[in-house]
Amino acid sequence: MLYVHVHGHGDPVAVARTVRAALALTTTPAPASARSTPDPVLDLDTAAVRAALGYAGRANGGVYQVSIPRAETIRDAGEVIPPSLGLGTAINFQPTGNGRAAITGDFVMTSAEVNPVIRALREHGIEITSLHNHLLTDEPRLFFLHFWANDDAVKLARGLHAALGRTNSLRP
Repeated sequence: MLYVHVHGHGDPVAVARTVRAALALTTTPAPASARSTPDPVLDLDTAAVRAALGYAGRANGGVYQVSIPRAETIRDAGEVIPPSLGLGTAINFQPTGNGRAAITGDFVMTSAEVNPVIRALREHGIEITSLHNHLLTDEPRLFFLHFWANDDAVKLARGLHAALGRTNSLRP
């Protein structure tokens, strides 16, 4: 799997048309305009995951998704960038049966937080799959760490909670 990030400035309609044209050149499926079937029921104790993680999420397409914004204001090229534009830690739990879940997502961190977060994740059996940055002129300078594991969902939530405690994330 390869992650591609897009950054654009200018007329939002022109940017959207350009992105759509680029995606048309790939085998990336277009999003469905309307969901014809209801979301599947999650085979996951989301209350226990929420308690262990310390943050609430929501079910979406068979995945329990949690988004955690940073506590400070983020700027790029002098403009405030809201967490909803990909500057919050994203955590996803996909049930794999018997109380287990595959987890993936990314932590958004400053350079001082990178090694403590890596240590916390590794101590809890969570694999680091990528570490990189997305922006060129962000303040503070941010790094994005992608992770993955498949184990007991509550155990993994505890490990993610330990790593979140080493970041300047907005507290619930």
